[in-house]
Amino acid sequence: MSEKAAGDITVSDLVRIAGQLWPLSGAEPWDSVGLVSGDLQAAVTGIHLTVDAVPDTADEAIELGAEVLLAHHPLLLRGVTSVAEDRFKGAVVSRLIRGGCALYTAHTNADVVESGTSAVLAGRLGLTDIVPIVEAADGHGGVGRVGTLARPMTLGRLARRLAEFLPPTASGVRVSGDYDAEISRVAVCAGAGDNYLDEAEVQASDVFITSDLRHHPASAFRETARLTGGPALIDVSHWASEWLWLDSAAAELRTALPGVTVTVSELRTDPWDFVIVQ
Repeated sequence: MSEKAAGDITVSDLVRIAGQLWPLSGAEPWDSVGLVSGDLQAAVTGIHLTVDAVPDTADEAIELGAEVLLAHHPLLLRGVTSVAEDRFKGAVVSRLIRGGCALYTAHTNADVVESGTSAVLAGRLGLTDIVPIVEAADGHGGVGRVGTLARPMTLGRLARRLAEFLPPTASGVRVSGDYDAEISRVAVCAGAGDNYLDEAEVQASDVFITSDLRHHPASAFRETARLTGGPALIDVSHWASEWLWLDSAAAELRTALPGVTVTVSELRTDPWDFVIVQ
């Protein structure tokens, strides 16, 4: 908990607290996390959380009077040669700077902690005996989660359960497997998880829930499962699977920074607007 009064909290304090909640050392080497823009000495009375820093969420943060927009996905992950305002990333940075709102990113370092993105998804499914798909080097947390349902259910019912608590998106919930197959052991990886299809914890599960599954890896996984009795696959929206984490992160910030207003964006930043079902 911060020792400062709410009116004395600065961006520097937020950076320190965020570094305790989601240590930068937990980020993947390729990732870009931490403070992106903003004055370290600026006062903070409000923090707004979002999955994606886009013009709409930047405007929303400013309209709410937040001095920090905390985004899960990095805005400046890959090389940027211009922040001109006629370009998406430049528009976001410029609006935030003019609005006096700093930008902070917690990405893969927020995935691997005990209360990270996959842990939240596993919790919403009510999984027990939870372990990481890939354990962190220090033994605390790690990538993805695997656990057991309180009661076995069919693959179809599990998919419908996901649809009930995930925010709606055009892509919905896509499933590869027998609708009536009994599911007990569940592996989850919020966000893109096809790098973990061959992990032992995934292969030992009845189903793997993740996002952004590409054709060839998903096809190979499906056909192998049909031959050997391996796991089913459920593909959900990347944004939706990680949006669930925002409420948990907001609660942690409220505890660490009492008196600071912490809000969560409900704007859908999933890139797809509608789908035509054939």
